[in-house]
Amino acid sequence: MTVKTRFAPSPTGFLHVGGARTALYSWLYARHNQGEFVLRIEDTDLERSTPEAIEAIMDGMNWLDLKWDEGPYYQTKRFDRYRDVVATMLEAGSAYKCYCSIERLDAMREEQMAKGEKPRYDGKCRHDHSEHGSDEPFVIRFKNPEDGSVIFDDQIRGPIEIGNKELDDLIIQRTDGSPTYNFCVVVDDWDMGITHVVRGEDHINNTPRQINILKALGAPVPVYAHVSMILGDDGKKLSKRHGAVSVMQYRDDGYLPQALLNYLVRLGWSHGDQEVFSIPQMIELFTLDAVNKAASAFNTEKLNWLNNHYIRTLPAAEVVPYLEWHMADQNIDTSNGPALEQIIAVLGERVSTLKELAAQSRYFFEDFSDFDADAAKKHLRPVAAEPLQLVKSKLAALTDWTAEAIHGAIQGTADELAVGMGKVGMPLRVAITGAGQSPSLDVTALHIGKARCLARLDQAVDFIAKRAAE
Repeated sequence: MTVKTRFAPSPTGFLHVGGARTALYSWLYARHNQGEFVLRIEDTDLERSTPEAIEAIMDGMNWLDLKWDEGPYYQTKRFDRYRDVVATMLEAGSAYKCYCSIERLDAMREEQMAKGEKPRYDGKCRHDHSEHGSDEPFVIRFKNPEDGSVIFDDQIRGPIEIGNKELDDLIIQRTDGSPTYNFCVVVDDWDMGITHVVRGEDHINNTPRQINILKALGAPVPVYAHVSMILGDDGKKLSKRHGAVSVMQYRDDGYLPQALLNYLVRLGWSHGDQEVFSIPQMIELFTLDAVNKAASAFNTEKLNWLNNHYIRTLPAAEVVPYLEWHMADQNIDTSNGPALEQIIAVLGERVSTLKELAAQSRYFFEDFSDFDADAAKKHLRPVAAEPLQLVKSKLAALTDWTAEAIHGAIQGTADELAVGMGKVGMPLRVAITGAGQSPSLDVTALHIGKARCLARLDQAVDFIAKRAAE
């Protein structure tokens, strides 16, 4: 048997973190078993489904590089198939027309709740249509078994049993002829040969209903695995108040997809004490029985740690395309400056996100006219004019613009003036970067370039002169 899984989001919003983790687990299980992964768009909610949401889902899946083998399938394009199956069920007697009005159903539910009973359809039309004419509006309901129970062995939670008396005859086709969610899912899983359904725990109540419909159709029943929810740092269900919950927001905030995938796979699954997993390692090691059934708490600090790890350890060429996006987003023209691979090597240790990396690299590519106020006040004082002029002359004299030569010029300036390196280094740092922090000065100056460094030193000396004159 070929393992076949699916990810089936409803396009009513962005691809959120919980959905991305479900997609990842489903994708990994298929890849681990040399199976196939299907993408299906469950867009039967015509009022809430939007083209923009579909595009957001596709963007998220593509950014994460969770490639699908089949699809995307759209439920709205399969309505004829659903109607055919409904007709077959009516003919077989496993479904029936229900003419009950909304008013009757509302009154019935109110009465049941007043008695402390679980609201459920009472089956009035299951046996008798004598009060209704053939031209009256109707829905079609599934004739759920009245006795026995549904038992399924959840791959994460173990055996689950629900009595059929707890389930009512759910509607499978509305008055306007459109099919309902639970019915479409069943027909799709059957037609697409889905063998394993990995989805959120909020679907557990749907599973026995879907299993009963599958059995009524004579269709194979997939293996089910229901993943627990993700909580925020405060122990409450992850939501917008916790910050980024959309996958593409994590891109915008400067995270690498490799880091987010690594973080998500560990958010409920483990392999010993290992924290860092490449995609091939995830595929090799992932199993559903190692997924924890307890809820997982999102920890942004850990995600930041992982992101920094990947920025530092991935081949720089792999990181460059993602960094290019942030450079463009921050309107940094990288055509005049060092290669981005060099920027990653220089600044990668110092940042948690690519957004920070881009922001901190601006002085490598763009000149500036203003210095950081606090840094200038502290380090661009009249006493710094002499060290800056001397180090400029030594840098200007260099024939080899290397980190070693630059370091020698800075050290030589300190030795000649008989001052500590900080008396030269800190004013020099502010002069050539505009701020009080940077990587080591020799490497920083190397990548800024000789001409730019000399011009910025002149700018800093002029700034000091004007400050002294005021």
